[in-house]
Amino acid sequence: MSEWIDPMLPRPFRVRRFIQETHDTFTLELDAVDGAKPFAFLPGQFNMLYVFGVGEVPISISGDPTSPKGLTHTTREVGLVTKAMRQLRKGDYLGVRGPFGTAWPVEEAAGNDVVIVAGGIGLAPLRPALYQLIANREKFGKIVLLYGTRSPNDILYQKELKQWRAQFDMEVYVTVDRATGDWRGNVGVVTALIPKAPFDPLSTTAFVCGPEIMMRFTVQELQKRGLTNDRIYISMERNMKCGIGLCGHCQIGPTFVCKNGPVYRFDHIEELFGKREV
Repeated sequence: MSEWIDPMLPRPFRVRRFIQETHDTFTLELDAVDGAKPFAFLPGQFNMLYVFGVGEVPISISGDPTSPKGLTHTTREVGLVTKAMRQLRKGDYLGVRGPFGTAWPVEEAAGNDVVIVAGGIGLAPLRPALYQLIANREKFGKIVLLYGTRSPNDILYQKELKQWRAQFDMEVYVTVDRATGDWRGNVGVVTALIPKAPFDPLSTTAFVCGPEIMMRFTVQELQKRGLTNDRIYISMERNMKCGIGLCGHCQIGPTFVCKNGPVYRFDHIEELFGKREV
C-alpha cells in the first residue's frame, strides 16, 4: 500500500542558507527537518511556502531537479509573507507543501534547439530547466538563453550566467532596460534579442517566463521567427492559492493555473492569455 500524503499538510523544512541575490530578491536553500527522503520535483513546478504565524505563498522551485537533496526557492519581497520570509536565516523553520503544477517539457524537447526567454525574476522558475538541459547536453541542439532585466543590479545568478556563457555549447545573451555603472552589454527589451538569436525556428522549442506583457511580445517575436504555437511554452503563475485546484482563486476559463499550469503550451492557453478576469 502506497504512502498517502495530505497535500494540504506542510512539511517542516529548515533554512540551510540565505542568499541576497539583488536589492529586493533573495534565495532560500532548505533541508527537510525529517531528513527522510529527497524532495523530487520537475522543472517549472512550485511549492506553497508557509511562514508560520504569517501566511503561505506559491513560489517556484529554482534549484536543480537532478540533485533534489534539498530545496531552493528564489523570490522577491512583494508582500507580507515574502517580507517575513526575507527575515529568515540559517536554522529558521518554514513549512512546505508541494510540489504542484505542470513542468517545462524538457525531455520532449530532445533533438531540438531550445530557446529560453526570461524576464526579471522569471529566470528563477526556468533555472531548473537549464540545469536539466545542461545535465543532458548531448540530447539537444543549440541551447540559447535570452535574459532581460531592468538594470544590471537586477540580474539574478550572475556567477552562473558567466559560467554558462563561458561554455562553448551554450549561448547566453543578457540585456537591460537601463544601463548603469560600467555596463557595456546589450541595452533594450529582451524581445529585441530574438530576431538575431542563433536557433533554427523549424526545430526549436521555446520556454518563456516573465511579466505577462513581456511574454505576450516574446510570443509574437517567436512567431515572426517561424515558431508555431505548439512549440512555445509559457508560465502563467497567476493568483495561485491552494495548489490543488480546489479554491478557484487561479481559475482562468476552464483551467486552474495551480493544477493545469503554471506551464502551458501556448496553443492551449492562447484564447485566454492576456485576459484578467475570465
